[in-house]
Order: sequence, then C-alpha cells, then structure tokens
Amino acid sequence: MSGMFDQMLSHYDISTSSALRNAIFEIMQQVALAGLQRGGFFEKAAFYGGTCLRIFYGLGRFSEDLDFSLLKPDDNFNIEDYFPAIVEEFKTLGREVIITKKDKRNFGKVESAFLKDNTHVYNLSFQTEKSYKIKIEVDTQPPLGFSTEQKLLLQPFSFMTRCITLPGLFAGKMHALIFRGWGNRVKGRDWYDFEWYIRNGVKLDFKHFKERAKEFNDLDLTPDTFQEKLINRLSSTDIELVKKDVLPFVKNPQELEIWSTEYFITLARMIKFQ
Repeated sequence: MSGMFDQMLSHYDISTSSALRNAIFEIMQQVALAGLQRGGFFEKAAFYGGTCLRIFYGLGRFSEDLDFSLLKPDDNFNIEDYFPAIVEEFKTLGREVIITKKDKRNFGKVESAFLKDNTHVYNLSFQTEKSYKIKIEVDTQPPLGFSTEQKLLLQPFSFMTRCITLPGLFAGKMHALIFRGWGNRVKGRDWYDFEWYIRNGVKLDFKHFKERAKEFNDLDLTPDTFQEKLINRLSSTDIELVKKDVLPFVKNPQELEIWSTEYFITLARMIKFQ
C-alpha cells in the first residue's frame, strides 16, 4: 500500500488477515465516496445501506458494497460520468483502479433477487490486486418518501456526503429482511443491522417502507401486517445460519451469544414507527 493508504490503515486494528481485508475495503469505500463528492454526485443521489450505516452511524460490523439512490427517478442518469473523479481520487493516493460494469446475465439468483432492471451495478477494484473489489450500485428509479442529511467524513479529506436518514435506512433494511429472496441462504447481516436499530432507539420510517413494499412487491401493508410478515420471517429462519453468515463481519463474536428466534421476535415487537 502507498503512504496515504498506510496512514488510513493505521486507524484500524489489522492484527488478523480478515481485519486487514475489511480495513482495506473500508478505505476503498471512503476514497470512492470522496471521488463521488468531488464530482458532484451527491447533488443528485444519496448513500444508503450497510456501508452507509457502518461509516457514518457507527454500525459494529464491516460491509462490502456502496449502495446509492437517486433523489428522484431519472432513466437518463449515467453514473459513469462520475467515474473519472473516483479514478483520480485513487491516483492522488498512488493507487490505480479499474471500474467495470457487471453483466446482469451473470448474476446469481441471490444477487439478482433484489435488483431492478434499471439498477446500475459496477465493480471497483485495484489494477494489480483484483481480489479487493467493492460493488457500486445505483437505483435510478428509487422508491421515494425518504429524507436525507449531510454527514461528515474526515478521510481521505474532510467532506460531506448526502445520506438517507436513519429512519429511512431502517425502513430499507426491514424491507430487505422480510422480502429478500435468498432461498436456502440467509443474510445474517440484515439481522445484525435490525438489532442495531432497535438497540439505538431508531424509529422506522413507515411511509418509506410502504413505498418500497408497493414498488417491489405490489403490497399495501399496514403496521400490523408489516409486523406479522416480519415475525413470520424471523420464526421461519434457522438462527444458526443467520449467525454463520454474519460472523466474518463482526469484531466480537460474543455479541451473537444472545441471538435466538425468541430474541428477535422480542425485538420485532419493540419497533416504533416514525
């Protein structure tokens, strides 16, 4: 790694290979966000998802992808217009990166289950170390009804990033937890985030959740039917598979000792709506 990368890495615990890998991913994400900000991307889009929650709101697990939503639908939006700014940002740190568009025909069933046809997906990787790869995803026809705020990031320089607010992020996460089509696989990271929202007293933006359920699932849910579907998903999922999925992304495995089906059903009944 180059000098600025080394300086940024010094802020992380990199005592194990997995910790080092997670730290490098997070630095890549921050540099990409810096490039997007310099390019004016956040005048039209907002950051959301697990990585947003990790970087700006203190989520205790690492996350891999960069997920964005336009502030209003625009089929003519082209995120590739902002890629030169990302590439240039990495160059200032002495790193060469490549950004390639993902062919949706090659997506696995798990990956494609939640992607609309007008979602743009790209991979960003180092020129010489392609195993370090982050996915960039932009929804150009997003479900609306969410609010945003400006959040400060200090590395690789001080800049502001437009993010969906916590209640909106909570709504998106609950939609994913309930409706994500994983088949026999489970994304335990959804459950980890769900617990985090409850422990931090975040209210759920039900207006935004309804918009997502209507657009993706053609459902008009009430708070009661939402909670019914959530508890059904929690009750029908193997908690050991949930733990297994999230384990590589958490610093302290002891956090998961309390996890059980009954524990998460109790959390579900604690959800408060905005």
